[in-house]
Amino acid sequence: MIIVIDGPAGSGKSSTAKKIAELLDIQYLDSGALYRALTFLWLRTEPSDLSKFFEMLPDVKLETEYVHPTFQVKMNGEDITKEIRSQEVANHVSEMAAEPKARSFVNQYMRKLVKHDTYIADGRDLGTAVFPNADLKFYMDASLEERAKRRYRELESIEAHVTFEDVKQNLKERDYKDSNRSADPLKKDDGAILIDTTGKTFDEQISEMVEIIREKSN
Repeated sequence: MIIVIDGPAGSGKSSTAKKIAELLDIQYLDSGALYRALTFLWLRTEPSDLSKFFEMLPDVKLETEYVHPTFQVKMNGEDITKEIRSQEVANHVSEMAAEPKARSFVNQYMRKLVKHDTYIADGRDLGTAVFPNADLKFYMDASLEERAKRRYRELESIEAHVTFEDVKQNLKERDYKDSNRSADPLKKDDGAILIDTTGKTFDEQISEMVEIIREKSN
């Protein structure tokens, strides 16, 4: 069984999916972390030449594991879990996610991973492109202001120099890029259940979604 949560950056997808995975004792898959991993590697190698990066991509060994509460990522044996959460990576991840070759790499990895067990995954185009036949689809959203506040709280302890306005502007730019990219743009699938988290507590949105999942599973 695969449950997917799509939505813009900062809408609460990852934290929600992790909590649901914990409550229902199922696996968690963070698709955004996979694109962040590719972005991190690209920035560290040949940021001025994407063609060289994609030439080496088939030889990249990606490993992931969810050990509550962290989605751990290794690339070629190196643990890059913390590094992929930097603001520098966030500033460029939409560029990587717009590349068809990057999307193909990540999508193949995810489809292979979920062949066994029950997963809940979050991303931008899971319900529309990656798992169009998902058992259950959610689309989470919230106002730009609220999403920026959440993301800023996440980054405060990691990057002290980052300001709220920096985060808000980054999210605004990512919204535009994600919604207007030619390859699998961010959009709500017709069959997805809309969860607007603006003004809701974390516990409220979790309860709402867990109830829906349990009804679907029965």
